[in-house]
Amino acid sequence: MRRLLLGALGGLFFAGAAGAQSLPVIAQNPPDLRWREVRTPHFRVLYPAGLDSAAQRTAGRLEAVHGPDGATLGVQARPLAVVLQNQTTVSNGFVTFLPRHAEFFTTPQQGQGLGTVDWLDGLVVHEFRHVNQFDKAREGVGRALVPLLGDGALGVAAVGVPQWFFEGDAVGSETALTRSGRGRIPSFGVGLRANLLSGQRYNYQKAVNGSLRDNVPDWYVLGYFMTSYLKAHRGPDVWARVLDEYYRFPFYPFSFSNSIRRTTGLRVEDLYARTMADLDSTWRTERAARPAPTEVRELAGQADTHIFTQYQYPQYVTDSTVLALKSGLNNVPQLVLLGRHGRERKVFTPGLLNIPEMLSVGGGAAVWPEFRQQPRWGERVFSELKILDLTTGRLRTVGRGGRYAAAALSPDGARLVAVRTSAAYRHALVVLDARSGAILRELPNPRNDFYQQPRWTPDGRRIVAVALSAAGKTLELLDPATGAAQRLLPVANVNLANPQPWGDYVLYNSPQSGVDNIYAVNTASGQTFRVTNRPFGAYHAAVSPDGQHLTFHDYRATGARIVEMPLDPAAWTLLGPPALADAPGPYAAALAAGEPGAARITALLAAPDSAGPRYGVRRYRPVAHAFRVFSYGVVQSPAGNAVTVGLRSQDFLSTTQAFAGLSYDQTERTFAGTAAVSYQGRFPVLDVEASYGGRNASRYVDRTLPLDSLRRDQWQVARLLVGARIPLVLTKSKYLQALTLGAYYLHEQVYGYDLPTRLYSETGPTTPLHALQTSLSYASQLKQSARDVAPRGGATLLATYRTTPFGTNLQATQVGAQAAVYLPGLAAHHALRLRAGYQYQQQNQYNFTAAISYPRAETSYLSFDRLAAASADYHLPLAFVHWSVGRVLYVQRLRADVFADVARGSSLVPVSRTANARATQDFRNGGADVLALFNVFHLRTPIEAGLRVAYSSYLQRWVVQPLALNVRL
Repeated sequence: MRRLLLGALGGLFFAGAAGAQSLPVIAQNPPDLRWREVRTPHFRVLYPAGLDSAAQRTAGRLEAVHGPDGATLGVQARPLAVVLQNQTTVSNGFVTFLPRHAEFFTTPQQGQGLGTVDWLDGLVVHEFRHVNQFDKAREGVGRALVPLLGDGALGVAAVGVPQWFFEGDAVGSETALTRSGRGRIPSFGVGLRANLLSGQRYNYQKAVNGSLRDNVPDWYVLGYFMTSYLKAHRGPDVWARVLDEYYRFPFYPFSFSNSIRRTTGLRVEDLYARTMADLDSTWRTERAARPAPTEVRELAGQADTHIFTQYQYPQYVTDSTVLALKSGLNNVPQLVLLGRHGRERKVFTPGLLNIPEMLSVGGGAAVWPEFRQQPRWGERVFSELKILDLTTGRLRTVGRGGRYAAAALSPDGARLVAVRTSAAYRHALVVLDARSGAILRELPNPRNDFYQQPRWTPDGRRIVAVALSAAGKTLELLDPATGAAQRLLPVANVNLANPQPWGDYVLYNSPQSGVDNIYAVNTASGQTFRVTNRPFGAYHAAVSPDGQHLTFHDYRATGARIVEMPLDPAAWTLLGPPALADAPGPYAAALAAGEPGAARITALLAAPDSAGPRYGVRRYRPVAHAFRVFSYGVVQSPAGNAVTVGLRSQDFLSTTQAFAGLSYDQTERTFAGTAAVSYQGRFPVLDVEASYGGRNASRYVDRTLPLDSLRRDQWQVARLLVGARIPLVLTKSKYLQALTLGAYYLHEQVYGYDLPTRLYSETGPTTPLHALQTSLSYASQLKQSARDVAPRGGATLLATYRTTPFGTNLQATQVGAQAAVYLPGLAAHHALRLRAGYQYQQQNQYNFTAAISYPRAETSYLSFDRLAAASADYHLPLAFVHWSVGRVLYVQRLRADVFADVARGSSLVPVSRTANARATQDFRNGGADVLALFNVFHLRTPIEAGLRVAYSSYLQRWVVQPLALNVRL
């Protein structure tokens, strides 16, 4: 599943702040946690104390799926460590081989994608399939690579396997082995269905690489349908045979496509085309069998744009006004008002939304949950409630430091009901005071059912919510005063969502017909009705205050739109007994039939926790397991700038990273050894880095012209870096904010240097360097839409102080500060950056590297006593395109950066034995960067590269420079 690393929000801001350390900061847990470990025959489950029951359950589920989950790949995975992360409210999980382990985030999601399976059970099946996929790389060429490279070889061998296969095949496993994987949930593939049935069938290049104009389903959706089509038509083990072929020798372009062709006779493009044709035919047949679509009226004011834009999650503010969330490729998510007043009116831009599906309005206010990371500990992520007064625009936070997910305001706006999952994996419905945030009542939940998307009844006396148990889902009507609960529907394998009470009915979403639509249940009689029949999906019903109209968002290929219809029970279609199961999605039945363990696993996941085995528990001490080598042989250095023979280490809790290796400089033909350790388990990150290596250079030793005394020398340099940094993420609004403080001691010693001259930027044989560096880096940048080429708001600051305070022969001092502001440009997605910096450098015997940005177009750095610089950059997109060059290249965007740099450097130079004069050098440079965002060889990770054409006033000529590749992760 997707990994949301809120702790890495400031990663771009931190990079280079201290300028010395090579090991990155990874999200950490607070050091006060006490860790435990459950060991089974094939797994180590690590978890914080207090999560024992969930850990035992997860361990048992992992053992149960160990064989079946890899059967169709022909893999029996090696023992694995699984870390349960319970300090975060992010709903996610991931598997990595650097180092090889899995992490499950224990807060369940609130959206429809959860289905009718427990959150942790779904993670077990999906993520363990990734483990089997990665371990498949141990065969073929992997047999030789793994002994040479360690677990890092798994990534090397699998470099040509597309991401759509990994994620799509894992979705296929959860669909086959559970009663409610995402392949059975219509909302999962609604975007692809809307595209096909609307005549928008894209070529494979666009489908796999994406678009900045149209809605191209992600690799989960694309991959699920492509991998499942092939399983359904060529057998459940077809991908095992494809991978057997691929891993024989994977290191050439399109090796994965060729492996599919050699196994099935189809190129990857052919497989895609056949899958789309099959889905198109299936979905058109299903659509023809359904009744005529319900007539609706689209609310006025929604943008009619050719760029994919959505309006979702409507809530009535008045009978004629609806609040909705607008999002899409063209803008960041924002709240807007729609209605009979005409054009949309922007209301507010929220921060990091937890669950946008749960927008709620009551008493003239709106509420939604937002993530808030504890500044230092990236794994501790809170979910707080934001309440916006729609009249005054005043925003307040309720439940600071809480774990609240879906929340709803009572009709009078005085109370809140919210879902909370504790760090012990206990689920609860909680009633809070909407002003103070005080907990008024926690509703009883002895079975630990998971509640989703609660809403108040119009009289504010009761609450309706979706309840998920081991047996399935139902709707419950709860009395917060007494705790009494009434089931409105039978508990069944039906993916109910978004309940909305009205009069004697509760409206809700259900995919029981194969398409998500709105249904209703009579709370007294239990009769069920179909309210809407929309072609692609009708979601999130809301009733107008006067009870006359129903609004919801109606899905379309160009993006969902808010629509309205009369609320008339007489027009609804009465159904028979309530549905007991959803209609299976395409390929779901075939996938289950091809898995020998599907029935057993499905039954196990529906069993109570007590039905599983109990395993022994022991204490887990992170310090005792701080060093764990995961990659060796030829490895990439943590800084990413060299390939080295050595090893890398990182423990499962990411408290300690270590690196040691021997590298070879091809330019100077010298070797260097480096070792680095970063301990990140306490408030300051502690770094130690040491290196010893050779230098090999030639220099002119002349002091006068002509320069004819070129001499070569070989010498050694020892370097020691010791220090600490404090990386903080301060995001609490639509601005992403980060702050890093760092302080380092640097020692350099030279051995065997025989040349009579040296550069000021180098240490000498009798002048070792003892330097201190402190730095402060701060950034606040407005969130960007997919089409933005640069931040359109914000500011950055970088301040550096370097000195040599220890009284040695080699002395120097440098002070530098640089600040920038980002402003909106003249058109959408344009941005202006203004930057200025000043650097003072005492140049007695040593020159530090630059502390501020140097004018562009200069081919070398000139060190000055004083350097003042300023620049202006105007960023703009030139075109959003879908250019394909065969199978090799796919271009998505062209953009430009027009810039002007000015600087003045000055230094004191001797003019006589007793006098100095100040010499200055001015720079007046300008130019433009032109860059293309593109994909190569069907790899979905885009790359940005281009050319710079600029005029250098110092060189007095135009300079053309290639711009380094920028991989956009």
